[in-house]
Amino acid sequence: MKRLQLILITFCLSLTVSAKEYHVAKTGHDKNNGTLNSPFLIIQAAANIAQPGDIITVHEGIYRERINPPRGGTSNDRRIVYRAAPGEKVIIKGSEVVKGWKKLEGVVWEVKLPNTFFGNFNPYSDVITGDWFRSNNRTHHTGAVYLNGHWLNEAAEKEEVFEPVAGTPLWFTTVDDSETTIWAQFKDVNPDNEMVEINVRQSVFYPEEEGINYITVSGFRMEQAATPWAPPNAEQIGLIGTHWSKGWIIEKNEICYSVCSGISIGKYGDESDKKDATVEGFIGAINRALEHGWSKETIGSHIIRNNHVHDCEQAGIVGSMGAVFSTITGNEIHDIHVKRLFSGMEMAGIKIHAAIDMLVSHNYVHHCWRGIWLDWMAQGTRVTGNLLHDNITTQDIFLEVNHGPLLIDNNILLSPNAIRDLSQGGAFVHNLFIGSFIPQTDTRVIPYHKEHSTDVAGFKAIKGGDDRYYNNIFMSYNQEAPWPERSGPRQEGNFFGLGAFNPIDFPLTADGNVYLDQARAFEAENNPVVNADFKTHDAIIKSEDGVCLEIRMDKDWLHTKRKLVTTELLGKAENPDLPFVLPDGTPYRLDKDYLGEKRNTKNPAPGPFAEIKDGLMTIKVWDNVY
Repeated sequence: MKRLQLILITFCLSLTVSAKEYHVAKTGHDKNNGTLNSPFLIIQAAANIAQPGDIITVHEGIYRERINPPRGGTSNDRRIVYRAAPGEKVIIKGSEVVKGWKKLEGVVWEVKLPNTFFGNFNPYSDVITGDWFRSNNRTHHTGAVYLNGHWLNEAAEKEEVFEPVAGTPLWFTTVDDSETTIWAQFKDVNPDNEMVEINVRQSVFYPEEEGINYITVSGFRMEQAATPWAPPNAEQIGLIGTHWSKGWIIEKNEICYSVCSGISIGKYGDESDKKDATVEGFIGAINRALEHGWSKETIGSHIIRNNHVHDCEQAGIVGSMGAVFSTITGNEIHDIHVKRLFSGMEMAGIKIHAAIDMLVSHNYVHHCWRGIWLDWMAQGTRVTGNLLHDNITTQDIFLEVNHGPLLIDNNILLSPNAIRDLSQGGAFVHNLFIGSFIPQTDTRVIPYHKEHSTDVAGFKAIKGGDDRYYNNIFMSYNQEAPWPERSGPRQEGNFFGLGAFNPIDFPLTADGNVYLDQARAFEAENNPVVNADFKTHDAIIKSEDGVCLEIRMDKDWLHTKRKLVTTELLGKAENPDLPFVLPDGTPYRLDKDYLGEKRNTKNPAPGPFAEIKDGLMTIKVWDNVY
């Protein structure tokens, strides 16, 4: 026994001793050995030799390359870490600088590049396409043109480039057998005297092979990639992506200027990709995924935290099936699908298919086409403590054909449209809603799963209802600005609060909620507080260190007796016949608020804050973490 213990100790010590730190710097050379005094020049050189337990430290500078890690770690304790050197600004780009522009007329300049410039991937002949993609009757390429860091818009026709600049400048391209030509509008500048870049790489950090597990990517700015459309039934390639693996940590990065998606934690590719954009087709993709190793043991369990994600034209974070058991927390996500030159069905700050046992918490999502979109098979999922506002076009949260159990608690939802609920089996607890509600049913027959598992337990249609609403605050934009200045044209009718739900079509449980201004209570509700004379006021106040919410409240709301929300109170989601519990089976006890403060468990205050005062309250609701 003593000899065995000695062997184990020696083995563990050998693992510790064998772990190495490799350095990459702009002063390096790829024939160096990667030490601090003899660093590599490119990150891939370190990636090629790093082993489980090793750290790759990248020093200040701009690195124009795509990192394709050939291997990952073996466990949480033996991961391969890619990190920016502490205190140093490290930028990784999927673009190259282009000089040699020729002025034609007015603001129009032209550059011609041999196709060999792009190697085996030319984004200017790579057309965006895929299931659930809408081209708006024109061609879109994964290429882009950037002037001093910000992108121009692709024109639909060459003639548009020769018209006067109206809004964002334009570019256009043609590719023949030997040459790529780009025309672009550069107003009042000579592009050869500025930083003009074009996409040349499909991604910035993405493994070619599946199953590259336990990688950490920390502290970089990663940008300017020619990413493809990422539908849920195809391989999902992001500017950075995990490619059907397990246990990644993506943290403290700035991820921006992706033609489609920023972070992908989604599906692998197979021979049936992009061939069947139907319910049956996606169910086929689910069955193939199960045969392809889709399980808690092999896929998911990623941590995406404290990143700044912006300027992506499909999704900030996207994942289909590969995101199971993952945590998305502390990220600021904004300016997602704001150019809207194309459209489709996959655009949001966070877009997840099969959010099984996922935690989406304390994210700040604003100025996106849609905020958070959980589509199919959100089961055992919790969406908590998120701040969403100015997601103008659609909703802060869209729940599409999920059976639950799904917990939405302690969120601040300030956009004109708060929730589109095309699901059931949800629990909505201690939220602040200012926008409208859209309840719907659906005839699609959708799978649900065994508890805490990817295994399919059965299929049922979404009939609506089977939701619980406890201790929420419902306001509206109807009576006071910012309507219509902030919200756009006023909708006919009243869709605020649970009055949008007919008790016959949507049998809900509702208790302890507050309805203000034009928000209407649910007809069959117990214990509501209704004040139609209350004047809604909310404002987002930004500063260098974070965001404050200024909001009008009323202590009279505390006089109504409310229940502490627990797993026991929530019961079971009907279709899967499963309770609302944490992924490890621990019961919920919602005794903390948005800020992490303890609630009065004998009579908790409504909404996301444990403390309510009369009149205007100013509350710090987001700390900048980058």
